[in-house]
Amino acid sequence: MADIQITPELIAGHGLKPDEYQRTLDLIGREPTITELGIFSAMWNEHCSYKSSKRWLRTLPTKGERVIQGPGENAGVVDIGDGDCVVFKMESHNHPSYIEPYQGAATGVGGILRDVFTMGARPIAAMNALRFGAPDHPKTRHLVSGVVAGVGGYGNSFGVPTVGGEVNFHPRYNGNCLVNAFAAGLAKSNAIFLSKAEGVGLPVVYLGAKTGRDGVGGATMASAEFDDTIEEKRPTVQVGDPFTEKCLLEACLELMQTGAVIAIQDMGAAGLTCSAVEMGAKGDLGIELDLNKVPVREARMTPYEMMLSESQERMLMVLRPEKHEEAEAIFVKWGLDFAVVGKTTDDLRFRILFDGKEVANLPIKELGDEAPEYDRPWVEPKPAAPVSASDVSEPKDYGAALLQIMGSPDIASRRWVFEQYDTLIQGNSMQRPGGDAGVVRVDGHPTKALAFSSDVTPRYCEADPYQGGAQAVAECWRNLTAVGAEPLAATDNLNFGNPEKPEIMGQLVKAIQGIGAACEALGFPIVSGNVSLYNETLGQAILPTPTIGGVGLIDDRTKTATIGGWKDGDVLFLVGQDGTHLGSSIFLREIAGREEGGAPVVDLEAERRHGDAVRALIRSGRVSACHDLSDGGLAVALAEMAIASNIGVKVSVGEGARHALLFGEDQARYVVAVPAEAAEAVAAELGSLPHRRLGTIGGTSLEVDGVLSVAVSDLTVAHESWFPNFMSGTLPVEAAAA
Repeated sequence: MADIQITPELIAGHGLKPDEYQRTLDLIGREPTITELGIFSAMWNEHCSYKSSKRWLRTLPTKGERVIQGPGENAGVVDIGDGDCVVFKMESHNHPSYIEPYQGAATGVGGILRDVFTMGARPIAAMNALRFGAPDHPKTRHLVSGVVAGVGGYGNSFGVPTVGGEVNFHPRYNGNCLVNAFAAGLAKSNAIFLSKAEGVGLPVVYLGAKTGRDGVGGATMASAEFDDTIEEKRPTVQVGDPFTEKCLLEACLELMQTGAVIAIQDMGAAGLTCSAVEMGAKGDLGIELDLNKVPVREARMTPYEMMLSESQERMLMVLRPEKHEEAEAIFVKWGLDFAVVGKTTDDLRFRILFDGKEVANLPIKELGDEAPEYDRPWVEPKPAAPVSASDVSEPKDYGAALLQIMGSPDIASRRWVFEQYDTLIQGNSMQRPGGDAGVVRVDGHPTKALAFSSDVTPRYCEADPYQGGAQAVAECWRNLTAVGAEPLAATDNLNFGNPEKPEIMGQLVKAIQGIGAACEALGFPIVSGNVSLYNETLGQAILPTPTIGGVGLIDDRTKTATIGGWKDGDVLFLVGQDGTHLGSSIFLREIAGREEGGAPVVDLEAERRHGDAVRALIRSGRVSACHDLSDGGLAVALAEMAIASNIGVKVSVGEGARHALLFGEDQARYVVAVPAEAAEAVAAELGSLPHRRLGTIGGTSLEVDGVLSVAVSDLTVAHESWFPNFMSGTLPVEAAAA
């Protein structure tokens, strides 16, 4: 393979543009070897280098009183007091999951778990945000089945509870599903492990599973658009083994207690190449590797294959030499490989040896933290024209309209999905999926819990990327608030099309600006994240989908709220303004059959005021149920709460356009249920904040004065039926196409 001729076709096949290849020639002063070409391809692709987004990511707020580690490491780290911290990140595995859904999703979960425990944290929670094509597309059911099975198969076997997430459908994902995986772990604040190599002449150690040919070129594939040859890319998808990863977790955490670890990095995208380069470049050191010492599971592997393999369950470490025997004994005990494969050097070179020959010798800084950076041209997206309530016809039967929405693909219960996940393993989960946020006890602490949520509304981002980006942050912040948590920090997963198209780049820029403004206003810094670009098939881009994953802290876990906690006689309040906004709404799409209109404007000051007030009510112990308002507005929030509680409610929504009052998707709003004896005090405490006393809990129906009356049992059947019927193939054709 060393004698392979470097041709323009080979260069293009590695995802390098002619000017980028010229830059490699200028850097090394000669033609690269095939191994060096592969290394440049891996390190300079979009997935690893963020070359199109770095300029804009730097504008995001990343610091805060509680932030211990912001972007740039395997995961972000936030202080939760008492010497503890939460470590978390979200990352995409979109392209692999479309090609091979089970393994693509499974290894996405495995990769994000390694990002967390390589920092020294024990994973305590996982989430996933999934976007699929139209339900009636021939590939959608296959993808849903495979992805959900892959997420569950890996997370359940590894032993981490899946506590929340999202599932959406839209034709724009027909050729490119999205699989965004989130993980969080607990660690001691004074025992965080970083990837920055330190010290010259120290051993570089390979840990974990053996290297095979699976995943070769995966990072490069993830930085390219799809075309009609997509099935040929199946060999670039990794294969995961959650049981080996569980052993790797325990071995790494045990190793970290010995003082042997100077630096550690998981082998994710671009495998051995990326992990070695990042460790050396961050530490201003060179790295020398001897590939004959790399544990392999296949015969006659070439240096190119070993450097670019993305075989799973592997780590790279810089070791304190005096701890060698103790460290090796731990990995032998856990049945894992432990091999010294190289050393740190002081020459800032990345040198690869194989069979006694040098097959690569490259400048490590230029490969790592000095990879190309582009200021790509972009055009300002033109926000969609507004749609007023008067432009939208009211439904003839409000009850039928609500039932139709509750049984629509984006609103229907996700029980079919989350019941395939182990949501209770480890014994600390306090709320099962289906509510606003997952809640997990802080093990070993008498009162604390952590809350987790994942949010974005892609149709808003399509209508107005700035408002859509801000709304994603605001909704995540609200969901944490709705369970009584103080939102601490967020991670982002920015999924967009081809950034070389100015209109797509404009979506990315404006979404980042909206995210930044919202994070700043809400005191919700971005501490980690991932960018996934080139999500296109045959020139058709996905909806812009900047997913936000958030973490919140509950100091007293006896004082939280759920969407299903209301009781007979409770009084219901709407906190926030009445509904008015029907543009880009679920009602407009599902009932009026129109997909248009501007995104709702996010009033960040109102978000802060309303959220702080609701959180204070929950922490006072006077709230029996709470739900933020988002998709489907007030009517859907009331229906979901009634279903979760299995108790009805009778409300009055006031004067105005009834369809907007019920289904408007205005922001900064919550529904709060309180005991009758606390109602007057709560109303007084809300004071000048916009709020409305809606009605009283009781009965077996959801009743809106003069508008609708629907039995909770009928709402439940509509809500719970769509997903199982869709996956069993028994959904009526017209419902599948909805």
